[in-house]
Amino acid sequence: MTARLADTPVLTTERLTIRAPEASDIDAFIAFATHERARFIGGGAETTPGQAWRIFAILSGHWHLRGYGTFVYAERGTGRPIGSAGPWHPGNWPEQELGWTVWGAGDEGRGYAHEAMLAIRDHAFGALGWTTAVSYIDPANTRSIALAERLGCTLDPDAPVPYSDEPTLVYRHPAPGTAA
Repeated sequence: MTARLADTPVLTTERLTIRAPEASDIDAFIAFATHERARFIGGGAETTPGQAWRIFAILSGHWHLRGYGTFVYAERGTGRPIGSAGPWHPGNWPEQELGWTVWGAGDEGRGYAHEAMLAIRDHAFGALGWTTAVSYIDPANTRSIALAERLGCTLDPDAPVPYSDEPTLVYRHPAPGTAA
């Protein structure tokens, strides 16, 4: 038997199914988290498969603790996982975050994360009742900065950051219905 997170929403877009993490996603996530492409999310080449597995478990556990969490967005039709994205709010963070990853280099630049984030942001502001959200981004993560700007986010230099020992930009998401 493969356990699944129960009672989690499934969102769909033209190209994507956006759902809770599943055990079948772990190999794709480990390949991402142990690659240098994951350096901005606490992964990277020094990350072991065991550490990556634990990161994935943390993403899954957030659903249990908060009632919402990071989704996996997958190709409609094939179910191939492409990345993760969604609402995130660890206990000590000053604000609720909307975050994203694209797991494979071949999927970057195809608009998947943008498409997923528009649906997820609507979900956060709608079903979850959020009135504000930020994205915490490493200043060297130019791809995430570009996506935040494409999503209509604006830099908020006065917003608090969750950790003071790492450089962090805070991008504030627009209020519902004001940008795409």
